[in-house]
Amino acid sequence: MPGVSTESVRVCVIGGGPAGLMTGLLLARSGVDVLVLEKHPDFLRDFRGDTVHTSTLLAMNELGLAEEFLALPHVELPQLPMATGTGPVVFADFSALPGPFPFVAFMPQWDVLNFLAEAAGRYPGFRLVQEAEVTELVQRDGTVVGARARTPDGPLRITADLVIAADGRHSIVRRSGLLEVAASAAPMDVLWFRVSKPDGDRLPTVRSGKGFFIVCIDRGDYLQVAYMIPKGGFATIRTAGLARFRADLAAIYPALAPHLEAEISDWGDVKPLDVRVDRLRCWYRPGLVAIGDAAHAMSPAGGVGINLAVQDAIAAARLLAPILATGATPTTAQLRTIQRRREFPMRVVQFAQLHLLADLYPSAGRAGTDKPLLVRLLRRFPRLPRLVARVIGLGVRPEPVPPAVTSSETTTALSKLREN
Repeated sequence: MPGVSTESVRVCVIGGGPAGLMTGLLLARSGVDVLVLEKHPDFLRDFRGDTVHTSTLLAMNELGLAEEFLALPHVELPQLPMATGTGPVVFADFSALPGPFPFVAFMPQWDVLNFLAEAAGRYPGFRLVQEAEVTELVQRDGTVVGARARTPDGPLRITADLVIAADGRHSIVRRSGLLEVAASAAPMDVLWFRVSKPDGDRLPTVRSGKGFFIVCIDRGDYLQVAYMIPKGGFATIRTAGLARFRADLAAIYPALAPHLEAEISDWGDVKPLDVRVDRLRCWYRPGLVAIGDAAHAMSPAGGVGINLAVQDAIAAARLLAPILATGATPTTAQLRTIQRRREFPMRVVQFAQLHLLADLYPSAGRAGTDKPLLVRLLRRFPRLPRLVARVIGLGVRPEPVPPAVTSSETTTALSKLREN
């Protein structure tokens, strides 16, 4: 049996998703020694969100990476159309957003994560360890001082001045009870599946109607489809049978009908996602801070989860890099500033997901409507799609990418942070 390997690092980031890798990139850029632990061997998870919003593109631009990033295969949409029971409507119009990226980009998330990992790897202080599943947070006198992980080469023990939990809604901080979930709601569930893209079909990104809501993501020769269902409704759908499921899909999107029987041949072709919208009461404790879905799980609505996680990472790096670059360890009060900065935009987005968008989705307690309130408002107020695009594309509180911290700047920056 292999022995325990040990690592010592300034910052240990748990989770190689958008929040974790962007945090690692930004801290390493400021000369901080960072280790990112990712439990999977690669980033190839098919059913993940693909949206890259304007705020993330602006961050890439500020890092000097936008041109290289947008050279990857992607689809740019200046508007997000929605096909409804009462005709088409524009859900969000990004074309009027200021700056060089008046659109939302659809790019497979594995490409986004591979790009961030490669960009971060250009800095000597960054290291990514994959197939490293964190099993325990190590504490000493009430302070988190590291983590233990399981790897193919045997157990790994990491000692760190700071641990950043960016490992999603099933984070170790949640499973261990170290940080308490304060509020939770379950608006709907999602069934993910893939199907061949209809020939010559002009693809509407979103289709909404009485009792259904689907989002179609163009992956070149196939569509990745998110089919919203009432919370806990998958068992009922399975009981009704696969033939009924395919018939319902064909009624919603007739152009898919020729492909459904061959490509959804059993329930193994359909992946259920248990959707929750929640947040931690407190995102931090001595030696530990949570960001992204680890701190606040989002629903897929609007595709904002990825971009909110990136904004968390930027804010965290801006607040932490000046401290860490001096060799100091962030205090609990300094970790608190991250939650103070990011909690308001998170609450606004969660309110919109749970209330403003609620009647778009099928619900066990509601029959559904052909005329959801949001659709009626979009028709009534022609400029509303631009406001929706601004909230989705730029966010409630956009985070500027901090300049790389230099030794001459650290003392002044640290003094300002201590005032908080």
